[in-house]
Amino acid sequence: MTQFKIAESPFKSDNTASNMCGFTLMNNQVGVVVAEVMGGQPNVRVTPLPSMIRVDATGRMDVVYDEVSEALGEEAGYFDAAQFEENMSTHYGRMIHEDDRTIMFANPEDAADYIGFDLQPDRR
Repeated sequence: MTQFKIAESPFKSDNTASNMCGFTLMNNQVGVVVAEVMGGQPNVRVTPLPSMIRVDATGRMDVVYDEVSEALGEEAGYFDAAQFEENMSTHYGRMIHEDDRTIMFANPEDAADYIGFDLQPDRR
């Protein structure tokens, strides 16, 4: 009698926390530069695709606007949250916009701690 082994599905679901966050950029002149800047961070992986660029990080990543402005050959203050949002098509993780950067957190608890938000329910 022949025993057949059933292959594990590549489409299975997995609810475990990945400790990852990231975003997808348009594959255009600005998106390529943002990806290059982000790729210089040790915990960031950049994956170029035909029409988009994936930027994934472990834990946390900061998109520092003046670093991107400089890489674009522009003056400080040129690249901002509006330009970032214009070039980003989607994201996962918790996003916090500040005046000088956008911060992505993999874990909601880390984002809540960063902004001083108490996740515990008020039990009155």
